[in-house]
Amino acid sequence: MPLPPPSIAREPLHTRTITVQSFAREDGLWDLEASLLDVKSYDFPIRNGQTHKAGDPVHLMHLRITIDSSFAIVDALAVYDAAPYQDNCSSIADAYQKLVGLNLLKQFRQNVKERFGRSAGCTHMSELAQVLPTAAVQTMAGRRRSSGESEIYRTDKQPFHLDGCHALRLSGPVVEEFYPVWYRPKVTEGMD
Repeated sequence: MPLPPPSIAREPLHTRTITVQSFAREDGLWDLEASLLDVKSYDFPIRNGQTHKAGDPVHLMHLRITIDSSFAIVDALAVYDAAPYQDNCSSIADAYQKLVGLNLLKQFRQNVKERFGRSAGCTHMSELAQVLPTAAVQTMAGRRRSSGESEIYRTDKQPFHLDGCHALRLSGPVVEEFYPVWYRPKVTEGMD
């Protein structure tokens, strides 16, 4: 269901678009390619008396990571097509090779903050990296289903995504229906 129309007239100012595409590679690995695009809906002055035109990218950057079946990053590449301070922004791109060795399912977001916080990274590139774990899970879900690795029927290890969001809480109806072995009814205090 989309948002309802606003009740007050508005003027558009800024649009950020983040896209992620994933690919199965012939060598058995997977690539995730993420892009971040920022545009303004108005012209604004920039240095040397020039004008940044509405609709032209303020930021346009790309991040490709290659992962293995355990969600470990084995390669990373960051590229800038547009940035407000051009080479001063894009000169940090090579630092994102430090994503190699991280695992998307093991403290990834915290590790990105630690490795690329403040002046050690680019705010926007690091923000782009933050969307990769859930995109990777979606990427691998189809592979696991088609190979018979579905976690729905496992009883030896709780699927990692259970209890990770409201809908998949262990005491909820989704877990009760689709993952009954992991269902834990909510205990109400004061009941005997």
